[in-house]
Amino acid sequence: MDTTVANTGTEGKTWGGGNQPLKASYGKMMMWFFIVSDALTFSGFLAAYGFSRFKFIGSWPIADEVFTHVPFFHGNYPMIYVAFMTFILIMSSVTMVLAVDAGHHMNKAKVTLYMFLTIIGGLIFVGSQAWEWGTFIKGDYGAVQTNGGNILQFVDKEGHRVALRDFVVAEEKVRAEHERKNGLWFVEEATLPAYTIDEVYKGLESHPDVLVRTQIINDEGEKTVLTREESLNQIKNNGKLVVEGANLHVNEYGTSLFADFFFFITGFHGFHVFSGVVINIIIFFNVILGTYERRGSYEMVEKVGLYWHFVDLVWVFVFTFFYLV
Repeated sequence: MDTTVANTGTEGKTWGGGNQPLKASYGKMMMWFFIVSDALTFSGFLAAYGFSRFKFIGSWPIADEVFTHVPFFHGNYPMIYVAFMTFILIMSSVTMVLAVDAGHHMNKAKVTLYMFLTIIGGLIFVGSQAWEWGTFIKGDYGAVQTNGGNILQFVDKEGHRVALRDFVVAEEKVRAEHERKNGLWFVEEATLPAYTIDEVYKGLESHPDVLVRTQIINDEGEKTVLTREESLNQIKNNGKLVVEGANLHVNEYGTSLFADFFFFITGFHGFHVFSGVVINIIIFFNVILGTYERRGSYEMVEKVGLYWHFVDLVWVFVFTFFYLV
């Protein structure tokens, strides 16, 4: 009898949480379980990205040459807008901290204000990411894909990128595009590129200052620029397809694997941010309606805050992997 009582007492001291293990509510514990499992998912994606990049380290696109656009401004601004997006998301995490702290003090007005600012920050980030996707898909310069799948870009003698439209002239001709209405009913062809390989070759031939740059990175950390003769030979004998922008099949910036990972990982993270914004909006209206005032606790704000901080932390890793390293 004494032994049983002793064991029961010991077990009670070891657990000590009753229906709140680690002194956390059931809702908080479930949110932490979700965050841990989701963190493992993102870790797997980023690990796969890291292994793939290591395998193709000599031909991986250089981030400073890919993410150079800023809305409403023309020019080359490497990483500026991505840094702005990161700043906005971090600041939204700060406003979420302030909202949680105001909830602890049962200050409805401040919780409402800081939740509103968090939502605005999330919407700016999601909108910016959608704009970045659109810019990435559209492209800016164009390139040529070789028979082996490599990407050939065009530069001037100073190494600055040259767009296809600056030296290639499309010839007037009938270029029938296969559609369901004029071909097999179950097959639909992708949009034809603006130029053909022959047109690119003729344009390159008539502009002696334009050279071809391969996707191979040299010892100086820059892509290899071919001589004039090598440039003409590559386009004439090895050119297969004119590429404009990036999608899941081709990528004017380099290996298509980079675009695949970019769309998948940033899209998956963007979905998390969008989901967080929707949840924040629901909680925001509940705050306005006084739901948590009547409950006597703003714990729901704290739980959604945990999710929002997790999304912010994940972006730090995505930002580092894709844009900085």
